[in-house]
Amino acid sequence: MSNSQHVLADVVGALFSEYASKRGIGKVADYIPALAKVNPQQFGVAVQTLEDEKLSYGDAQVRFSIQSISKLFAFTMAFAERGENIWERLGKEPSGTSFNSLFQLEAENGIPRNPFINAGAMVITDMLLDDFNDPIFELLAFLHNLSGCNTIDYDEEVYRSELAYGTRNAALCYLMKSFGNIHHSVRQVLDLYFMQCAIRMSCTELAQAAQFLACRGVNPLTNTEFLTVSQTKRTNALMLTTGLYNEAGDFAFRVGIPAKSGVGGGIVGLIPGELTIATWAPGLNALGNSQLGIDFLEEFTTRTGLSIF
Repeated sequence: MSNSQHVLADVVGALFSEYASKRGIGKVADYIPALAKVNPQQFGVAVQTLEDEKLSYGDAQVRFSIQSISKLFAFTMAFAERGENIWERLGKEPSGTSFNSLFQLEAENGIPRNPFINAGAMVITDMLLDDFNDPIFELLAFLHNLSGCNTIDYDEEVYRSELAYGTRNAALCYLMKSFGNIHHSVRQVLDLYFMQCAIRMSCTELAQAAQFLACRGVNPLTNTEFLTVSQTKRTNALMLTTGLYNEAGDFAFRVGIPAKSGVGGGIVGLIPGELTIATWAPGLNALGNSQLGIDFLEEFTTRTGLSIF
C-alpha cells in the first residue's frame, strides 16, 4: 500500500468512526411502507480508487433499496443507445422544485427538466421499453457487468409497495402521456420504473458500479468502453447539477462532487480520474436526501482535499 493510500484509509477510517456516532439522524422514507421498515441506525461507506484500493466501513456490504440511484444507470443505458437524440424529450436543467413536481411539468408541456427527477426518469424508462425486449433484464445485466456481482436483483416487496402507493408517479406519467411524451402504456412504464427503483445494492457494489464514470466511460472490470469520453463528461455534469434534486446546488457547494442520491438513503459519487464513493444512511433530510451521508461527504472532501473544484 502506497503512502497516499495509507493517508486515504486513515482519513476515511477516522471520519467513519466520528460520524458513526450520529447514526439515526434524519427520517426514514415512509411514503412507501416497505421502506418505512428499514432500521435507521444502519450506516455504511465504501471508497474505491481507480488504482483499485477498496475501503469499506460499517454496513457497506448490506444491500438496500437504491431507489433513484437506479436512474443514473437507466439513463446511461439510454444515452449509450440513443446519443444526443435523448434530449428531444428531456431537458438538462436543475429543477428547482421537488423531484415529483406536477406544476412544473405542466407549465413546460410535459418535457421534464432533467433525467434524474421522477418525470425525467419515466421518460427514460419509456425509451428503454422501445430499445430493449426485456429492459429490466438488460438493466440488471448491466449492473452485474459493472459491479462484477450477478446476484443483484430487485426487491419484490418494495416493487409491490411502490406499485400500490405510487399514485403521484402515475399522475406524472399520465400528464406526460397527455402531452405525447410517453409512448407506451402508463402501466408498462410504471411497472418497469418501480422495478428499477426497487433494485437492491450495497455501498461496495455501488462504488464499483460507478467506476466507469470516474474512468472516462470505461468499465475497469472488463476494460470495455460503455460511454464515450464526451458522454461521460455530460453524465457527470448532470449528476453535479441535478443528482440531488433541488438540493443539488447546496450539495455542489458543500461537497463538490458529481453524485446521485435515492430515498433509500444511498448516495453514490465520484471524482473523475480519482475514485468513487458510496454512502448509506436511511435517515433523510427535508429534501429527501440522506442527512448523515451528505454530512459525511462534505467532511470527506474537506479533509482529503479531493473534489472537482
